[in-house]
Amino acid sequence: MRVKCVLCDKVESIDSYSLTAKQLRKRRILTYMCDECNERIKRRTVERKKTGNFRLFREKKKHKHL
Repeated sequence: MRVKCVLCDKVESIDSYSLTAKQLRKRRILTYMCDECNERIKRRTVERKKTGNFRLFREKKKHKHL
């Protein structure tokens, strides 16, 4: 299966029966990032966390009592 990285527009070939390929076929909204872009984002995120100015906004879960 041929996929295109959303950040650098590099076209790569992945195994058609891999988990990533199956997820991309099942949910079209998922996007593919090449390994280099994924590592770059991971590295920069860790650097921003170390500065102390990084906040991760997560949705608060509401508990329903029966």
